[in-house]
This record gives sequence, structure tokens and C-alpha cells, in this order.
Amino acid sequence: MRIGKEDCQNLDRALSLEWLETNGRGGFSSGTISGANTRRYHALLLTSPDSESTRYALVNQIEEWLQIDGERHSLSTNLYPEAVHPLGYRHCISFTSTPWPTWEFMYNGTACRRELMCVQGYDLVVVRWTVVESTSQMLTLLVRPMLTGRDYHALHHENRQLSSASTVRPEWVSWQPYHSLPPVHSFHTGLYHHTPDWYRQVQFPLEKERGLEFQEDWWSPGEFTFELDSSKEHVLAFTSEPIDTLDVMKLLHSEQNRRIHVRKGTAGSDCLLESLREATTHYVVRQGTKQTVIAGYPWFTDWGRDTFISLPGLCLVTGRHEVAWEIIRSFSSFVSEGMVPNRFPDAGKNPEYNSIDASLWFIYAIDRYLAYSDDMRRVQSVAWPTIKQILDGYRRGTRYSIHMDIDGLVAGGTPGTQLTWMDAKIGDWVVTPRHGKPVEIQALWMKALEIGARLATQFREAHYAKDCREDRARAVASFRARFWYENGQYLYDTIDGPAGNDTSIRPNQLYAISLCDDVLTREQARRVLLVVKEHLLTPVGLRTLSPQDARYCPRYEGGPVERDGAYHQGTVWPFLFGPFIASWVKTFGSTGDRKIVARSFLHGLEDHIHETCLGQISEIFDGDPPHHPRGCPAQAWSIAEPLRAMVEDLGYPITALSAMHRQ
Repeated sequence: MRIGKEDCQNLDRALSLEWLETNGRGGFSSGTISGANTRRYHALLLTSPDSESTRYALVNQIEEWLQIDGERHSLSTNLYPEAVHPLGYRHCISFTSTPWPTWEFMYNGTACRRELMCVQGYDLVVVRWTVVESTSQMLTLLVRPMLTGRDYHALHHENRQLSSASTVRPEWVSWQPYHSLPPVHSFHTGLYHHTPDWYRQVQFPLEKERGLEFQEDWWSPGEFTFELDSSKEHVLAFTSEPIDTLDVMKLLHSEQNRRIHVRKGTAGSDCLLESLREATTHYVVRQGTKQTVIAGYPWFTDWGRDTFISLPGLCLVTGRHEVAWEIIRSFSSFVSEGMVPNRFPDAGKNPEYNSIDASLWFIYAIDRYLAYSDDMRRVQSVAWPTIKQILDGYRRGTRYSIHMDIDGLVAGGTPGTQLTWMDAKIGDWVVTPRHGKPVEIQALWMKALEIGARLATQFREAHYAKDCREDRARAVASFRARFWYENGQYLYDTIDGPAGNDTSIRPNQLYAISLCDDVLTREQARRVLLVVKEHLLTPVGLRTLSPQDARYCPRYEGGPVERDGAYHQGTVWPFLFGPFIASWVKTFGSTGDRKIVARSFLHGLEDHIHETCLGQISEIFDGDPPHHPRGCPAQAWSIAEPLRAMVEDLGYPITALSAMHRQ
């Protein structure tokens, strides 16, 4: 993930490449390699307090000048209305995102390195500067932090309520611009001068592109001065943690050693697999007592559906079985009326349960956990009662008219609701309601009943096992009789909807192949895959709708209404490589040349992982070439499902992360 001088000094290119650091607690640092923030979510210290379900942007950026023999040279870049100032990017000669973001700058024979890292388990970000080479005897670094103190979805503007006070003590200075938010403490190895000022009208072009407000004001409390010495490391750290027992230098060196240790074990035969495996570490977090999965950076939190689709790729194929169990256990306590939460909203609101599939993915994830861990005891005591709650809840009926119908299939949907993963909603308009019996829900339901029957037999609950087998047999028979669309030689996307059966060519039908072995004939599976390949497959994922459909949207762009309208109407999703490759391998095999063909579907991701957010895969892409990346620049299931497919379906070997994390 090394970026050379030419790209670093090309402003458009440098603005388009992002870096991401996470702390394992839901907080993160992010920005562009140019140094300029292009999103409201770019920040150095962005925290997610354990006691709350929101995040705060506390320190947005730092502005730096290297003073060589009395002459100032900027390392920073900021965007203002019709102006870029300063122009530090012009002197950046390299950037690498691994094992932590590192920039090198060159001025008149003086080379300076800037490094940045988040410390795992702490709301703590550390910036370190080192003189690489210099002919000058007088080198000084000047640094101004830029603070806001706001909800990370919001923007900040100059106001009189901000407190400009500071508390100075040896090696530390603290500010608390707003009393309702945590204070910001800064550890430093230099000198601090309190000279408050405002930096106004900072521009965020990616917010403007998304049709949102894109301008804010930053408050800068003062300036740090470091007399640079090539024999020393010069450090500035920001934290919202209590500082009485915080040893920043010890934590910095421990984090550095941990990452070097981890990277020594990452060498492998497939570069994409190793990059994906390393990227998984950003998404599994602990918030208070809850272990969970962040669906995407920078703006998503934890979603039930995303969590359990992602869990095999994030935790199981990587050997983090105990983490997988903690996630399962955490969500088990929130099951209500036979449903797993779909989302834990910001600001401490109650969990939302508007998902017909999250609970079924939960059952699937438990089964995969059991296959990897053989942990029958904990599954029986904790997970099995929850599985039965879900199965029984769907049988008798639960929220949003979700219920097992007389034909054994699962139906659901009420006016104004969106229940499947195609969940875009604009005001009262549900873009893809899919009310009735969606195809992937039937595959998940049949898989859940199969798991229920098997576990009930193992736990000597013969009557429950019999009920599951009978319900599944009825569902399979109904699926075979009703879902095959003969004229198109593929599966209906939804049946029994308000407008009848839906013949839209969508990727959801793949789950009938990837999850179930007995609902389609091999010839039917082959025909489905050929249709999907022809209409939906792209180098970076699968389209959500055929380009031949009149509702197809070729690009995901514009304001919120335009973007949400295109979200599942042709937009490409990389996570769908998971069911596609699983289905392809089941149908065509994965040995010899067939494995090469299956692996070739992922070639577009190999290029993309060096674009946008370095080392990550975007949430979505435009439906039409050149398939511009859109949405969240780092998405959990975009990483997890291709990785899972490479390991489980294509048989690539992988080193367990759990072993590499041991010190």
C-alpha cells in the first residue's frame, strides 16, 4: 500500500486516496493522503464512548509547519472556498498505510517522516515526527490542533458557547470546548503556547458531491513547538481517556511492536487474501460489555444483518472463534419476539427490529461457529434456546406480519416497511419493498429449519426435530413448485407480493444455491448462474438489477433521494461475490482450471484495494463502467464475504489471526 511521489503530489489523486486507523472500540482516525479532510467524518480523534451509542469528532486535524533555518514550510493541506491552503502535499514524496499511516516530506535536503497510529483498546491517537536526514542545524516543528467537539454526523460552526480555556501541566495540556462532551487531553514532547483562533469555512467536497452541507469552522486552541533532533522521537497524542495513569510512550511502543509482530505472520501466496485478512481487524470491536461488528467506516455502526453475514469471514475463517462466540452471545440477549435486532441506533435509542433476514442469518452464523469450534456445550446452553425462539417466532408470526405461511414458506411485509437487505427508504417511499415471499428469505428459512432439525436431534429433542424436518419438507416442495420462472430460466425474486410474482433479475436467487443443496436441480442452478453472470456480474461485485430493466440506475450519485433511489436498482455490491462464488463452485467445481476461473472473478478487487480507502473495499460501486466506488469506503461484508469465499469455497489456506495476536 505504498504511494509514490507522483501520486502524493497530484492533488486530485492525493485527495481521492484515504487512510483508516481504528481502535477496537468503535472509534477511529481517518483522512486523505494529501492531509486535507474531504468528509465530515475525517478526523484524528473520533471517539465512541462506552456509555453511549454515538461518536464524537473531537480533534479534526493538525496543521504543521517545518521551520528550516528560520524559514517555514508547511506539511499540511486544507480546502477552503476556491482555495487550497497551505500546499504541504507538494512536498510529500511517499505515503504508506501499513503497518500504520506514514508520510515522508522533503524540503531543500531535509527529509521528515510523520507517522500516525491509533492504540488498540484506547481512545488515543499518536502522531510522531522523525528527522530522516538534514543538512540544517536549526529545525523546528510547529503544530496547531483543530478541534470541534460534535456528533460525527454533524458540522461545527463558530459560536460563543465554546470554552477557550486550557489546563496546562507537565507534558500535558487539556481543553474542553463544550462541557457536555469529553475533554481532550494532549500529551506532547515539546512546548505549548495557548493562542486560540478560528479556522473558518473548511470545505468537504465529498459531502458536497453527496448533496449535503459541506462547510464547517474549526477552533484551534494553540500551538505546539518541537525543536527537532534526529536522535529523538517527537510525539503529539490526543485522547479523551483519564490521563492520571496513561503512559503514552509505553502504549505507543507496545502498539508498534504488536503490529510488527502481526505483519510478520501475514506473508502468503495470495496478496488479495492477505490484504482482506488484515483488513478484518478493523471491524470487530468491543463497546462496553458488548462485542459487535462495525458495518462500515466512517458512518455505519453495528447492524444485525451485516454482523452475521460478515461473521464467518471476519472471525471464523481467520481463527477468531472466541470473538465470534462473544458476538453471538452479545446479540442473543437482545432477541425479542423471535427477532434479532437489525440495528443499534445512535444516541442510545432502542434497538430496531425491522429485518426479516437478520434473525435467520444469526442462526446460520451459529451453525458455522459450531462447525469451526465444535463448541457444543455453549451452543446448547446459550444459542439453542435463542434459535428455538426465532424458529417458533416465525412459525406463529411476529412483527411486520413476518410468519410461516400455510405452504411452509416465510412471508412478510407491511405498508411503509423495508425488511430485506434491499432496504432503501425515502420518506414514505420504500424503493424495493419486496413484500410477500422474497427468494433469499426462503433459502435462509430452509437452512434454519435444517439446522434446527440437526441440533434438536443432537440435543435429544426428537419432537422438535420432527417438526423442523416436516416444516422444511413442505417449504422445499413449495419452493420447487413455485419459484422457478420458466420463461426466463431463473428464479422469481419475490412471489405472492401485492403485484404478484416479481420477475426482476436480481442476485438474491443465488442464496437458493449457496445455502441449500436440494431445492434446484443442477441444470436449474447452472441456468441461474449463467443468467446472473450475463446480467449482474462485474469486476467489482454483482449488480442489484439487470441493466435491461427499465428501473436500472447506472450510477449512484446526486443527493440523498437520487442515491437512495439507485441503492438497490443496479448499484454493484462486492459482498455478493460471496454467494456467487459459493454457488459457482457448487455447480461447476473448483479444481484445476475451474478454480482459476472462479478466482478470476475477484480480480477487480485486487485493483480496488489500492484505491479509495487503502487496504479496504468500498460498500458499493456504480452499475455501469468504470464502476466508480461509492458509499462507505470501508465496508465489513465487502471484506468478509470475498475472504470467506476464497477460504471456504476456493480452498485458499489462511493463517489464524488469533495465533498472531498472542504476545
